[in-house]
Amino acid sequence: MKRLKAYLAAAGLGVLGLLATASAGAADLLDDVKQRGSLRIALEGTYPPFNFRDEQGKLTGFDVEIAEALAGKLGVKPEFTTTEWSGILAGLQAGKYDVIVNQVAATEARRKTFDFSEPYVVSSPQLIVRANETRPLRSAADLKGKKIGVGQGSNYAELARGIEGAEVKVYPSAPEYLQDLASGRIDVALNDSLLIPYLAQKTRLPVKAGAPLGTVESNAIPFRKGNPAFKQAIDKALADLKADGSFAKISAKWFGRDVSKPPVAP
Repeated sequence: MKRLKAYLAAAGLGVLGLLATASAGAADLLDDVKQRGSLRIALEGTYPPFNFRDEQGKLTGFDVEIAEALAGKLGVKPEFTTTEWSGILAGLQAGKYDVIVNQVAATEARRKTFDFSEPYVVSSPQLIVRANETRPLRSAADLKGKKIGVGQGSNYAELARGIEGAEVKVYPSAPEYLQDLASGRIDVALNDSLLIPYLAQKTRLPVKAGAPLGTVESNAIPFRKGNPAFKQAIDKALADLKADGSFAKISAKWFGRDVSKPPVAP
């Protein structure tokens, strides 16, 4: 009996050793990306100026150019997938793509499921109102009884649901709720503060910047947990883009300033 117990114990230790070896030898996402020769990138494709299709149908925008530059630093080609925001995180978890480059807030709740790169954009939530709006819509208290348009599954939707007495309407993407805002179907919209200057310059929608709401937050690039080599590589690629001036150049093209740094108060 003692010999049997000793044998079983040894066998158990052997299995544990094999599992540990297998775990230690598990391929990192960086190995997959390098072997494939491409970085699979998900974004909405309907979120200007971050990512959208131009008049020729070509995918463009700030996030697109940053993603292309990151892939270049990794020595691979960018491979884009466009999908609605409502399912984009689930797709990442299912392994349909490697990263999301789409202004994803690195919240504590999301960090429980995904790992994130270092932040690459600093921004804050901001209300969007009609150009002829005269009501004092400046705080959560002012929004009681009002209809707020937000993107489905976004952190802005979570913020809006916390406003007492407000009616929250969710949409697949920004164009839909901005159109409803312009036509008066909702009272305000809530989105990234960086979106407002683009709307003012590039669209004909009768909307304008409203009051800031909430706190300054950082956006980063999420990917599946357990890929330390990939995280190190993506962080280094971001750092290199900032060091060689590429990031600042792309940022200035779309926003007129370096969005990796907090805005300077006027």
